[in-house]
Amino acid sequence: MSEKQKQEPHGRYEITGIERLGLRVSNMINHPVAQIQRWVTIHRLDSDGDREWEEVIGVLSETDGIDMTFNDDGSVTLRWEFRPEDGRAVDMDNASEISLAEPEPF
Repeated sequence: MSEKQKQEPHGRYEITGIERLGLRVSNMINHPVAQIQRWVTIHRLDSDGDREWEEVIGVLSETDGIDMTFNDDGSVTLRWEFRPEDGRAVDMDNASEISLAEPEPF
C-alpha cells in the first residue's frame, strides 16, 4: 500500500462536534413547522460539548432578528418575525397540510 493510500481515509470525512451541532440546529430552524410557527426550542444533547454549545449559541445571539430565551431546563427557545425580504413567504392555504401536532423529528 502506498504512503498516500495510508493517509487518505478512503473519501470519508468525519464531521466535528461543532459542525454536527450546527447542522442539527440549522435543520431545526429550517423545519417547515418551525418556519410556520416562527419559533423552535433547541435542547442540548449529552453529546454536545461545552465549547460547541457555547459557540453555536454565541453565533445565534449575534444574529439579527432572533430573540433567544434561555429556559430553566437548559434549552434555548429561538423566536423570529416573518421578514418578507427573506423571500420565504408561507402559503397559508397549504400550511394546513403540515400538522403542528406532529412530533418534532429531532
